[in-house]
Amino acid sequence: MILSELQSDAIAELINIAFSRSAASLSELTGSRVDLEVPEVSVHPIAEISTELSRFVKGEVATVHQVFSGPVAGDAFLLLNFDGAVHLVDLLTDGDVPTQGLGASAREVVTEIGNIVMNACLGVFGNLLQVRFSFSVPHLSLDDLGAMVNSLVVEKNPMQHALIVGARFRLRQSEVTGCLVLVLGIASFELFLQEVEAWAERSLKGD
Repeated sequence: MILSELQSDAIAELINIAFSRSAASLSELTGSRVDLEVPEVSVHPIAEISTELSRFVKGEVATVHQVFSGPVAGDAFLLLNFDGAVHLVDLLTDGDVPTQGLGASAREVVTEIGNIVMNACLGVFGNLLQVRFSFSVPHLSLDDLGAMVNSLVVEKNPMQHALIVGARFRLRQSEVTGCLVLVLGIASFELFLQEVEAWAERSLKGD
């Protein structure tokens, strides 16, 4: 599926607003400036996401998964390279949390990062698009990217689409790249795009 210019720009703007809120929350938690940028946004059929995801993450990945429901329902994922997740935990905690093998404490930090980013995105979508969501408790898994994608494709309806958003964390002169993935069924995706277009039109009118 190819997004129109209006849809692409509007989604990117919504994600930028959400990422700005996420970065502010992470900065407040850590006492250090955190920037969270959006390199690009794209939409792909669920069966074709492997190549696109590999542009952002490879090998073993740390995946934070959260289910959301409401008029627009689906699954949200934050994916980070294993080494990137370790580095991000080190940066955010000043090395105070042991990261070797991503132990329990480090996993809690990664899960909280995913929780902050995904809740901010879904919260912004809900508020600005006037759609209500409810959320499951996020959980973290460590797996090879190929295995993670295969499980996602098998478990999900092949008619679903994935909104893939590049995520670039910058702090203390370091950078960690990952991606945010929203998996939506056809009905939810169509409703999501309708609400995005309505929001963009309201914004253009200054409402």
